[in-house]
Amino acid sequence: MRLIIVGGLKGQIIAAARIAIAHGASVTHTESLDQTLAVLRAKGADLLMIDVAQPIAKYVAALEAERIRTPIVACGTSTDARAAVAAIQAGAREYVPLPPDPELIAAVLEAVAADQSSLIWRDPAMERVVLLAAQIARSDAPVLVTGESGTGKEVIARHLHQKSLRKDKPFVAVNCAAIPDNLLESELFGHEKGAFTGAVARRIGKFEEASGGTLLLDEISEMDVRLQAKLLRALQERMIDRVGGTQPVRVDLRIIATSNRNLGDAVREGSFREDLFYRLNVVHLRLPALRERPADILALADHFTKKYAEINGLPLRPLASDARKLLLTNSWRGNVRELENTIHRAVLLAQGPEIGTEAVMTPEGETLGPASGRDPAARAAQTAEAVTRSLVGHTVADVERELILDTLDHCLGNRTHAAKILGISIRTLRNKLSEYGAAGIAVAEPGQARVSAA
Repeated sequence: MRLIIVGGLKGQIIAAARIAIAHGASVTHTESLDQTLAVLRAKGADLLMIDVAQPIAKYVAALEAERIRTPIVACGTSTDARAAVAAIQAGAREYVPLPPDPELIAAVLEAVAADQSSLIWRDPAMERVVLLAAQIARSDAPVLVTGESGTGKEVIARHLHQKSLRKDKPFVAVNCAAIPDNLLESELFGHEKGAFTGAVARRIGKFEEASGGTLLLDEISEMDVRLQAKLLRALQERMIDRVGGTQPVRVDLRIIATSNRNLGDAVREGSFREDLFYRLNVVHLRLPALRERPADILALADHFTKKYAEINGLPLRPLASDARKLLLTNSWRGNVRELENTIHRAVLLAQGPEIGTEAVMTPEGETLGPASGRDPAARAAQTAEAVTRSLVGHTVADVERELILDTLDHCLGNRTHAAKILGISIRTLRNKLSEYGAAGIAVAEPGQARVSAA
């Protein structure tokens, strides 16, 4: 793990650094925002520990401006209560009191280093994927991981890295669908100072940051064809060119790519290069949907029950037998991600000694599964008729706009999920949203729905 410790309180900061080094972290000490940004641009980091006397809001804003997503932990003397609150409000993830407690520092490092989700499986359909992953993990062969959204593609990618010979080196993930095309090239390959407007200093890209380790290209099917050509050259030559650079840079890493689309179809449509597809598709891991591996449902549910009870400081309540049966009957169209969110809600809502069906709800507070006493087909037909009648008198453009914006609201501004639901590419969605924004129409930002003008 790469750790940057920023700021004063010299003796105590040094003590924290020694604890971190004892737990295997590589530590750099900086005194200012400029020094910190220089280190991040040159080497990257997994965590920033910043003295609360530093202007943490400026650090957060500077990282956001350069699209550096390194988490920040504030630290200061235990009497700095107001400073601690201000640091959290400014964007710090946690507050660590000084002088440093070895167990607390170790816990923070472990939390950052640990995978966000464990690889848990029981079903034979998933076991075949895991066994194949184990066979090829120690090689440097590129791997293509496909599956529906929410099936755990990044989890299996991290599992591959942990089982590889590169496990002690960086694992770097890039979501190709979440970064605009004109910025993705710089994000991947880095840039030199002055390469474009806003390039105030040299910055290494994800290829260099991951050198020696593993680079995950998430949702690679959304990458622009022009950039695919540069990616292909980087994979073939193991050399990259920074944007605005004059000298190639050698890199040594393993590539894992994921997609929730059929890349074979994308090749036939002309939106994905055939030569890049074959370069990436040396080993193909197809993750089955959760409905295709029913034996995993209860194993994952038990894992998430324990996880969210601990996170929220609640007693561990087991799932009641009727709740377990209900989980098995649901279709889980959102796969593991939907199951995880459902169990999280259930842990928060449960009141008795067990988690019963009354706590297993949809986000809207409805009982999971079809409502009792009503025919689902008749209910769907009635809803469809009402929706159709409401569209009469509107233009196609009006209907399309409201459908796109309502879907984006439903996804709390998440462009990738909205595009998936709408059945369009993320690029098409961005173009539509740009049109609406230029026309003065409110568009939901990531993480929130539209704000009503009323």
